[in-house]
Amino acid sequence: MKHAITPDSVWKIVKEYFLMFFGMMMYSFGWIGCVLPANGMGGGAAGLSLVLCTALENLGLHVQIGTMVFFINALLLLVAGFIVGWNFGVKTIFCVLVISVGMNFWQDVLPEGNFLGVDNLLSIVMGGILAGAGIALCFTQGGSTGGTDIVAMIINKYRTISYGKILIYSDFVIIASSLLVGKGISAVIYGYVLTAVVGYTVDMIMAGNQQSSQVLIVTHDYEKMADAIARNIHRGVTLIDSQGWYSKEQTKMVMVVCRKRETTMILKFVKTIDPDAFMTVGSVMGVYGKGFQAINKG
Repeated sequence: MKHAITPDSVWKIVKEYFLMFFGMMMYSFGWIGCVLPANGMGGGAAGLSLVLCTALENLGLHVQIGTMVFFINALLLLVAGFIVGWNFGVKTIFCVLVISVGMNFWQDVLPEGNFLGVDNLLSIVMGGILAGAGIALCFTQGGSTGGTDIVAMIINKYRTISYGKILIYSDFVIIASSLLVGKGISAVIYGYVLTAVVGYTVDMIMAGNQQSSQVLIVTHDYEKMADAIARNIHRGVTLIDSQGWYSKEQTKMVMVVCRKRETTMILKFVKTIDPDAFMTVGSVMGVYGKGFQAINKG
């Protein structure tokens, strides 16, 4: 069944693509404006492109990094299409195009050399933060940066290997291969630093975007507790059948899922209702539904 086109649906699509565009331009700037001037390296399609562009320059040929990124991703998409099917989304193609155009754009407009005037290591860290933030912004909108994602699709067609392992192995090989084109050991070290910073930044942003708390409350008057939380905190409450093993008493446990920032408020409120209540708090990732994260459909 086709969905009707409404101003809200149009605005949602425009917002998603704008945020992906902004994220990929941020990613591109991190590479061209911070990593390259510091003579750094990295993994993924961008890192492989840098290795190949350096190799071609040693032969007297000049190819922009963005152009090489486009050719690598286009080849990977073509191979993936024949092996696993043409089921990658429009957003992946869009992000790949923006990365390629963005890298060439920044390479044309930014001055050569370390124009930021900071230490090389700080420049690498700054580039990693910008690149990681751009990737996370893309991921939150259902996009993909191509490169390793496509490789993972191809590999998992034949063998089940986690995305994390594929990322680590491929980045390790790509960064180490920069030694073959005369990049030097410092570039390799910077490459591993960049990979760590990018991964940490993506994890932190994604966790901050999706992480919530699950509060389990054990109290004798669970009906009063559930009613008080629903009326005063305005959070949904679930009662779970439970049994105290020592007392063998059948009771119900009160479960509340809330935003991280609301956790302390709920704990204090529970204590005002029942000072003897027993509570546990756990972090949960990806809470979807009314009042929380919406499931991205593509």
